Amino acid sequence: MISRRDLMVAMVTTACTLGGLAIAEELPMMGSSVFDWNTVTVEPTEVGSVRSFFKVRTPTLEQLEVHVTTLNPGKSPHPPHRHPNEEMIIVREGTVEALINGEWKRVGPGSVIFFASNQLHGLRNVGTNPAVYHVINWKTAATPAETPH
Repeated sequence: MISRRDLMVAMVTTACTLGGLAIAEELPMMGSSVFDWNTVTVEPTEVGSVRSFFKVRTPTLEQLEVHVTTLNPGKSPHPPHRHPNEEMIIVREGTVEALINGEWKRVGPGSVIFFASNQLHGLRNVGTNPAVYHVINWKTAATPAETPH
């Protein structure tokens, strides 16, 4: 028969183990940093390529992720979708269309696109040349845990 003491020891051990796993799964903390464009590896994808700069915690964000996508003409990185984190796109080169509130909006170099939490959105290259854009994703304590259905 299990005693109260054995049950308490088991509960404390489980809590410590789960707490340790949660800490181990945390992203590294980033302070002020510089990332040289020429040192970030270009990874080919089925629709172009991507340069992943970082995916980290910061003193005020639970997650900050930055990458640059090169999207071939006529391609989309993925079908329209939703996710809890917020996302900002800064178009560097080319012409893209962004799905915002059910409507495709065309923009070019220097344009900024913001995708709000859990709102259906998408992106596609509608130009004749590759589109290059910077993607900035972030999560805070206020970011919902999962996407509503």
